[in-house]
Amino acid sequence: MRTPRFTSGVTRWLVPGLHVKRWLGVTIAAVVAISLGISYALRDFYLHARLPAFTYDLTLQFWPRWVRAVLFAALGLLLLGLGLYKLTKSLLSPFPGGDKALVERLYDFRRLRKGPRIVAVGGGTGLSTLLRGIKSYSGNVTALVTVADDGGSSGRLRQEYQVLPPGDFRQCLTALADVEPLMTELFQYRFEEGSLRGHSFGNLFIMAMTEITGDFEHALRESGRVLAVRGQIVPSTLESVTLCAVSGDEVLVGESQVPTGKGPIGEVFLVPEHPRLNPEAELAIMNAEMIVIGPGSLYTSLLPNLLVDGMVDSLRRSPAIKVYVCNVATQPGETSGYSIHDHFETLERYVGPGLFDYVVANSNLSLPLSPAAQEAGIRRAVFDRKRIMAQGSRPKYILADLASTRITTHHDSDKLAQVLMKRVWGRS
Repeated sequence: MRTPRFTSGVTRWLVPGLHVKRWLGVTIAAVVAISLGISYALRDFYLHARLPAFTYDLTLQFWPRWVRAVLFAALGLLLLGLGLYKLTKSLLSPFPGGDKALVERLYDFRRLRKGPRIVAVGGGTGLSTLLRGIKSYSGNVTALVTVADDGGSSGRLRQEYQVLPPGDFRQCLTALADVEPLMTELFQYRFEEGSLRGHSFGNLFIMAMTEITGDFEHALRESGRVLAVRGQIVPSTLESVTLCAVSGDEVLVGESQVPTGKGPIGEVFLVPEHPRLNPEAELAIMNAEMIVIGPGSLYTSLLPNLLVDGMVDSLRRSPAIKVYVCNVATQPGETSGYSIHDHFETLERYVGPGLFDYVVANSNLSLPLSPAAQEAGIRRAVFDRKRIMAQGSRPKYILADLASTRITTHHDSDKLAQVLMKRVWGRS
């Protein structure tokens, strides 16, 4: 659903759903009431006062009363419209975008506020890809983000300051942001030299906000206000956790180490074993109308959320539609050789059967992967019809062209959001 193109001028304010016409009507009613009061006073004045002869022509008494009524009404409406237009332009002149930006933002705000309550669970690039598209359909989006990230800038800040890793939260903030592109680029900017080398500005901003507010969640909310995000971003747990994986006869410690195993991943778990579910995340799940798991790295972005104590129970108790979005391509070290069914089967091994209502997967296998991706061992996640038909009618599989033409190993934000809203939510 795209924001419609409005006609120019004052008529933009007459578009349904802005909640403007009612107050414009009140204003007009007030003007009419004042005019009636003045007209009663003038009528009484005309009846009792002796007026000079020139007032006959000045008050247009040589025309019938109905002509004068139409003339003054038209003149009044013209002046009212001009006054409101000029007043609006004057009040909005200090702000970028002017009248056009205000009316479109107002329309979007009203429309998005009526959108479904959506909870998106994941982390990394996959979650931000989903959020970037879904924010055009609803302003009631909550992103539940993994806190197991320990690589790069996030890992360094986590180790040095003993805080939750900010990297995935930064990506979600910029994905949901509704500000000038320059501000988004600023948050994603990564220093390349000096002692700050490798750190992104957004990570440092969240860290500074945490120091100022004294609380990571509060820092996220305040950062969201700075970027005017559509929705909210919530850690799946407030405890510091480490993701571990069993690969062959070795145990890999840390999310960044999980894909480096010499064999296939047999099991993943968190340390400490039973981190508590964030109460704010639980509330969002219970109030949700649609819950989307993925896209994202199966073992390092999705499962760290689902392994949080209480997460799966909350998902099962929630009346929301549950959707799993499978990756469009495999990931070396994690899901090499996996089909769509293999992804889903691995997920069900941790959450149990019967949780999901839908599985959304890519059907465009003709879009070629880049030579670099092929050299890295990345392949398309294919649909194994025989294996999926054997598992029964639940969940329902929805296949669609979801691959991005720009980065062919990733989802296209707009395509994915359109499928979720029209083919999943539209059927509910």
